Amino acid sequence: MKHNSYFGGKVQSLALMEPEGPATVGVIEPGAYTFTTSSEERMTVVVGGLRAKLPGCDWKEYLAGQTFVVPPKSSFEVESRVDSIYLCRYR
Repeated sequence: MKHNSYFGGKVQSLALMEPEGPATVGVIEPGAYTFTTSSEERMTVVVGGLRAKLPGCDWKEYLAGQTFVVPPKSSFEVESRVDSIYLCRYR
């Protein structure tokens, strides 16, 4: 199992392999973060909530159970006001 830590430990994840491809389950502490993608990312909020600014879009709030898709080879911004858990599927 691979552990990833970003932004001084404020974002951490564990990697797993699904039949459809790789995924991570992670925790984001309150703060603002910018991520880059190499493949398409399907982010599902599991607990808490995230504000995301996807390429070419305005900020939008995503709550538990909601998913947003980030295109490959792009960057996106995320803000969390509370500890939040996410599932990210890479396709």
